[in-house]
Amino acid sequence: MSLKRNIAANYASQLYTTLIGIVLVPLYLQHMGSEAYGLVGFFAMLQAWFNLLDLGLTPTIARESARFHGGAMTALAYRRLYRSLSLVFLVIAVAGGAALFALSGTVATRWLNLGQLAASDVVAAVQVMALCVALRWMGGLYRGVVSGSERLVWLSGFNAVIATLRFVGVLLSMWLWGFTPAVFFWHQLAVAAVEVAWLLAMCHALLPAAPATGEAIGWSFRPVQPLLKFSLTIAFTSSVWVLVTQTDKLILSGILPLAEYGYFTLAVLVAGGITVVSGPISMALLPRMARLHSEGQAAELRSVYNQAAQMVSVVVGAIAVTLAVCPESLLFAWSGDRELTDATAPILRLYAVGNGLLALGAFPYYLQYARGDLRYHLIGNLALVVLLIPAIVLAAVYAGGIGAGWVWVGMNAAYLLVWVAYVHGKLEPGLHWSWMRSNVVTILLPTLAVGWLLSLMRDGPQSRLQELGHAAAVGTVCMLVAAAASPSLRPTVCRAIRSRWA
Repeated sequence: MSLKRNIAANYASQLYTTLIGIVLVPLYLQHMGSEAYGLVGFFAMLQAWFNLLDLGLTPTIARESARFHGGAMTALAYRRLYRSLSLVFLVIAVAGGAALFALSGTVATRWLNLGQLAASDVVAAVQVMALCVALRWMGGLYRGVVSGSERLVWLSGFNAVIATLRFVGVLLSMWLWGFTPAVFFWHQLAVAAVEVAWLLAMCHALLPAAPATGEAIGWSFRPVQPLLKFSLTIAFTSSVWVLVTQTDKLILSGILPLAEYGYFTLAVLVAGGITVVSGPISMALLPRMARLHSEGQAAELRSVYNQAAQMVSVVVGAIAVTLAVCPESLLFAWSGDRELTDATAPILRLYAVGNGLLALGAFPYYLQYARGDLRYHLIGNLALVVLLIPAIVLAAVYAGGIGAGWVWVGMNAAYLLVWVAYVHGKLEPGLHWSWMRSNVVTILLPTLAVGWLLSLMRDGPQSRLQELGHAAAVGTVCMLVAAAASPSLRPTVCRAIRSRWA
C-alpha cells in the first residue's frame, strides 16, 4: 500500500469535500438567510463538541488495526477488541444523543440569540441535530478500522460521495420541500444513516475471519483494559483539541445574534480549509508510522516523518499564506458581498495564520502516536489549555472574533517555537533544528515574502472576476515557490522547468 497513493487519495477527497462545502455556502445564505445559516454553523460546532465522548477510542482502534496488519496481534485478540469497542460506542452514542435531544429546548431558547426564526422550529432542528451527530459519531469506530487497515483510497472515494449527498443533495431536497432549517437537517439525518450503514458494511468486510480453533470471541471489556492508558491520553488530548478549536465558537454562539454568528462561521469555515488540507497527511502518516515502529524500522520512520513535514509546509504553508495576504480578494470573489468581506477578512487572516501554525505544531504527536506513549503530548496540551482557554474566553467576550483570532495566532506560535522543540529533543535528540530548518523555515520564509509582495499589487476593490484572478495568481505562485524551496521537491520542480523551456 503506497503512502504517496494514500496521501494523494486523501487530498483529492478532502479538497473536494472542503471546496464543495465552501463554494455552496453563498447559495445556502441566499436561500436560507444568514440566521438559518447560523444554525448550520452551530450544528458543525455541536459535532465537534460531541467528539469529547470519544474517549480516545477511534484513534485507538485505528492504531490497533494497523498493528494487527503489521503482525503485532492475533486475529482473535483483534476481533475481541473490536467487539468490546462496538459496545462502548453504541452505549455512548445512545446516551450522548439522548442528552442532547433532551436539552434541545434549553439550547434553542436560552443559549441561542434568535431573531426572526420561531423558537419551536429551532427546538425541532436541534432535536434532529442530536440524532444526526450521534449517528455520525458512531461511524467513527468503523472509520478507525478502515483507516487503520490503510484502505484510504476507498475511504477517500466514500467521503467524496457522502459530501456530495450532504452539500449538493440538500439543495435538491430544499428545492423540492422548501429552504427551511427543518428540511436541511432532516436531509442531513438521512445522509448520516446511509453513511453509518455503508461504513459498517466495509468494516465487517475488513475484519479477519473467526479463528479456526473455535474459540469464542465473547463479550468482555477485558481486551480494552490494556489500552486504557493510551486511549484515555488520546481522549484528554482530543478534549483539549475540542476546547482549543471550538471554545471561541461556543462562546460567540451565545454572545452574537444568530445572524452575525453565521457570518463569523463563514470566516472560520474558509480558514478551516487549512486544517482539512493537512488532515489527509496525518490520516496516511499515523498508521504507516505505527507499523514502521512495530517493525523496528527507525530510519525509515524518520524519513517518512521528514517528508510529511515538508509536504505540509509546501501545501498548507502556501494556502495559509494566500489566505493571510489576500483575504479580501478571496471573500469578495466568493460571496460578492463587500460588507461581509470587510467584516470577516481580518478574522480570516488571523485564523489562517493560526491554523497554519497548528498544522506544523501537530507533528510531534505523530511520533508519540507511533510509539504508543503520549506523555509529552498530554503535558503540552494541558499547559496549552490552561493558558489558551481563559485567554480566548476573555478575548471573545471583549473583542469578538478579532480578539479570539489574535489569541489563536499567539498561542499556536508559542507552541510551535517552544514545546515542539522540547518534545523533539526528548524523543529524537539532534532532530529539531535540522527539522525546522529543512522542513519549515526554508520553505515558509520565501513563500511568505513572495506572497506579501504579490498582495501589494492589488489596486483597491475590483470586480469579482478580477479579485478571483488576483487570489488565484497569488496562490499559484506561492505554491510554486514553496515547492521549489522544498529540498525533496526541488529536483522535481527543476526538471519540470527545464523540460518546459527546453
